[in-house]
Amino acid sequence: MITQAQCRAGRALLDWSQQDLAKAAHLGLSTIRDFEKGRRVPTHNNLRGIKVALEEGGVIFGEINSSVALNMIYKDIA
Repeated sequence: MITQAQCRAGRALLDWSQQDLAKAAHLGLSTIRDFEKGRRVPTHNNLRGIKVALEEGGVIFGEINSSVALNMIYKDIA
């Protein structure tokens, strides 16, 4: 689904704080904080919410040689 490192990297690509991601994913800040620090693994639905929020922000999850890669689509806001 999504790892702690991918979560942190996705936030970095979007320049989001943990609070920004929590709001976008409709989750509590402690869920994001604890997940990224390895204190707990969120439920499947919460992991999906995190991934969807990052994707809606513009992060693309893809595979390269069986490894997950993150990329970003830059939207032209004119």
